[in-house]
Amino acid sequence: MKKTAEIVVIGGGVIGTSIAYFLSKRGKKVVLVEREDLASGSSGACDIDIILQSKNPGIHLKLAMASAELYKSLSQELDFDIEYENTGGMILIEDEEQLKVMKEFVKKQKAIGLQVDLLDFKEASKLQKGLAPHLVGATYSPQDAHVNPMSLCIGFAQAAAKLGAEISLDTAIVDIKTAKGRVKSVVTNRGEIETETVVNAAGVFAPEICAMVGMSVPIKPRRGQIIVTEPVPKLVMGDVLCAKYIVAKYNPKLLEGSDDPETRLGVGLSLSQTRNGNILIGGCREFVGYNWSTTYEALTTILKHATRLVPALKEIHAIRSFAGLRPYTPDGLPLLGPVEGIEGFIMAAGHEGDGIALSPITGKIISDIILEGKTFIDIAPLSPGRFGNTEKIKAVS
Repeated sequence: MKKTAEIVVIGGGVIGTSIAYFLSKRGKKVVLVEREDLASGSSGACDIDIILQSKNPGIHLKLAMASAELYKSLSQELDFDIEYENTGGMILIEDEEQLKVMKEFVKKQKAIGLQVDLLDFKEASKLQKGLAPHLVGATYSPQDAHVNPMSLCIGFAQAAAKLGAEISLDTAIVDIKTAKGRVKSVVTNRGEIETETVVNAAGVFAPEICAMVGMSVPIKPRRGQIIVTEPVPKLVMGDVLCAKYIVAKYNPKLLEGSDDPETRLGVGLSLSQTRNGNILIGGCREFVGYNWSTTYEALTTILKHATRLVPALKEIHAIRSFAGLRPYTPDGLPLLGPVEGIEGFIMAAGHEGDGIALSPITGKIISDIILEGKTFIDIAPLSPGRFGNTEKIKAVS
């Protein structure tokens, strides 16, 4: 006997679980399908940052700020401890050239409404101890925060389940059936689910789901590697990045062909400290396909870069490392909304390293689009069709 659902959400990371929650909250019958376990992909292999000041001024930053507002009451709303903490954050600046870039970045961010300021070295050192004396300053925003991504996934999923959603784990999507240009059902390894609406929130695996309806999207896995230290007394003030991180994030072509490992690997400092005292030291940005392995070259380069900026880290022991894959898109923005020509097929993927920060607002936007056909912000810049990526529509009777 076939199952039925009003909406099938594909993907058990922070994006998929958020969407399942916001739809269930509004009374929709939802089945969330995940081929492994909750947070088993990118959402379980990342840092804890909800950082706003790394977002490009424009729709990217506007979404992050709206999401930050939702985060303030999210633990209470989900009735689950997601380890949310409004910590503040800073971006370290090494030289005058970086300072010039960050001045313009901050000016544009302030115009949108972000609370962010430029600090000189003395001011930055009061907020973050152990900084290298060659730094010329930093930017600082009190709006940056932390969350436990795995707890966030579980919190969204459990809250959705309480509202009637079915969370189907260890369930792989085998096919999506369409007829006359619209979704009819999804076929899983556990059976078929009849539905008229499918949300593709499969992260780096979203292209596989798109291919089932004859669609091509330019989402590519972009690896990041992180070192975890032993638990230590409070050292990191919140989210600590560096200006080079911004360059690596938004200008990948500048990294190609360099003889400098730091540049070629897209290394840029990302520093945070968990509730238990472990420090997370990242990161890098590499196009290596679906390779989740860590590498000696990247880990040593990340540590060299981190200790150059924050020498206080040199006295702390590293205990393990891990890697994760970010769902990269060419313009750094996610693909959100309905796909033209495939009625009932909704995209919610391609957040790269911003899935944690944008997960609450993504859930709200997708629920708005499905239920009302519109949302609070013009999402045309996030249209799944902006890359001309629909190759064909598969018709299945």
